[in-house]
Amino acid sequence: MSILLNGSTQREEDHLPGHHRLHQIIGHLYIFGTIFLTVYGNLVFKWQVGKGGDLPGGGLERLLFFLKICLNPWVISGFVATLAAAFCWMVALNRFDLSYAYPFNGLSFALILLFSALCFSEPITLSKILGVLLIGVGIFVSTR
Repeated sequence: MSILLNGSTQREEDHLPGHHRLHQIIGHLYIFGTIFLTVYGNLVFKWQVGKGGDLPGGGLERLLFFLKICLNPWVISGFVATLAAAFCWMVALNRFDLSYAYPFNGLSFALILLFSALCFSEPITLSKILGVLLIGVGIFVSTR
């Protein structure tokens, strides 16, 4: 491992042919892993909270409501997915600048729009479609 003038470190294997490209591909897989795990968690939370009924008004009833939901195996899988997404994000940030990686999170808006329509019959409106298209343009421009 070498220490560069700016104080950062560089591994010797970073100089091998094709290593940089593979490093980027793997980094992008971690970004997309973050997105898909985050979307999964949100879809599961929506699904299971919707099955739980209306939120009770009282303090103890509300606490029991949340406890019951949090102990639901599907909700636990959503928590695990969210934690795994955080780990994927940390690896992605180790490989890319935050200003490059972060805009990709906008893809979650498109996926949530699609899956909320498919899974929960939520409406897809023209304004939502235009919003997702603008996000897509923003991702394209900001990652160049």
